[in-house]
Amino acid sequence: MGLNLVQAWSQAKQRLEAAGLAGPVIDARLLVEAAAEATRTDIVTDPYRALTPEQEARLADYLARRERREPVSHILGRRGFWKIMLQVTPHVLTPRPDTETVIDVVLKDFPEHAPWSVLDLGVGSGAILLAILAERPAAKGLGIDVSEEALAVARDNAAHLGLAGRAAFFRGDWTAGLGSESFDLVVSNPPYIASDVIETLEPEVRDYEPRIALEGGADGLDAYRTLAPEILRVLKPGGRFAVEIGFDQKAAVETLFREAGARDLRTVKDLADRDRVVAGSK
Repeated sequence: MGLNLVQAWSQAKQRLEAAGLAGPVIDARLLVEAAAEATRTDIVTDPYRALTPEQEARLADYLARRERREPVSHILGRRGFWKIMLQVTPHVLTPRPDTETVIDVVLKDFPEHAPWSVLDLGVGSGAILLAILAERPAAKGLGIDVSEEALAVARDNAAHLGLAGRAAFFRGDWTAGLGSESFDLVVSNPPYIASDVIETLEPEVRDYEPRIALEGGADGLDAYRTLAPEILRVLKPGGRFAVEIGFDQKAAVETLFREAGARDLRTVKDLADRDRVVAGSK
């Protein structure tokens, strides 16, 4: 006798709990939905729908991978962020709810129908840039990343979201090659984890996320030392910036931007009440 949806979800939760994983309820539901080609509504309204043998086998594979601490986003190849769904691969940082604080901050500064320009430095999957463009239909953006594999993911995400006509991407080292280009808004979620902290991270991050998107040097601040003066250089007068930071980096990052000439500096907390975004203007 095969599994039905509610049995599959219950057994999946038990397996992930036994493996000591955080968030087993949500992870189990997401894996069951993907394996059984079902929705959350299906589980509620049609809980006794049987899985096919192929779907059971797929679920077993997904659960075994999750037990090995592979992130759900890598298993499924996608992750929701803000109001959009993004493709995710091992070549890009998995978008996190903390980073949505950047979106919340910048949208308040720009009216919906203003034709403003956005630069996303270290664009990765395109999460920040594409979430902004999806909310501001008159805006256009440029995403830069040193990883060609990451840029391929960002381009695919832009195409799938119908935003390819307003988003351009190219490979580069932060602002190198931009010349005299200037922007109304610059955003970035740079690598900010200190090198000696990397090995203490959860396996989902340490073993599966791209190291280049995590490691910020001995004190985690290497990227900001480069970015602070460069962001101010490529901003238009009166333009604004917002960068994600580590929970304990407020003072150091604010100082770097203040020394670079930034004005109106402020640090915004995320939903967990941790310092998360430093924002300011030129």
